[in-house]
Amino acid sequence: MQLQVREGSGVDVSDHVFGAEFREPLVHQVVTAYLAGGRSGTKAQKGRSDVSGGGSKPWRQKGTGRARAGTIRSPIWRGGGKTFAAMPRDFSQKVNRKMYRGALRSILSELARQQRLVVVDGVGIDEPRTKAAARRLGELGGEDALIVANEVPRELFLATRNLPRVDVTDVMGVNPVNLLRHERVIITADAVRRVEEWLA
Repeated sequence: MQLQVREGSGVDVSDHVFGAEFREPLVHQVVTAYLAGGRSGTKAQKGRSDVSGGGSKPWRQKGTGRARAGTIRSPIWRGGGKTFAAMPRDFSQKVNRKMYRGALRSILSELARQQRLVVVDGVGIDEPRTKAAARRLGELGGEDALIVANEVPRELFLATRNLPRVDVTDVMGVNPVNLLRHERVIITADAVRRVEEWLA
């Protein structure tokens, strides 16, 4: 198939990468796993073995008339450990490489079908000025856009970092979430070739 290049001629691309059917269950699973992998899982409480103190028996076992006690750090004592303490948790889910790449192919193909994938020879932002970047993105119809370049020039990064709905990444930074988050994906022709090699 051929992707139309904005302000240029078309680019021949593989049907395998940019013409795949949209597999919603696979995309959902991969996006969920990607978001889960970003969770920190740092919730923690102290159990009876984690709290300080309580090394000796507070009073003898028999003869005091009080309930028997082995430590002052029992969960039923004030200052004691929690009975079922929350521990740091790993939320990551296993996703096979084949599944991950299949999901990316599905997303890119659907973006191409919906004409939300804009291919350009070059982004055309050569100065680190937000106003220039906003004007150029307006020409490309990408006020809410992900810009994918083979290599991200410093001027492009500086020019777009204050635009709230614009993200810039290189090919290796492409993931299912940032592809779906934006209304348009503006990708350079060089980056298309790299994506094709990666997902072939």
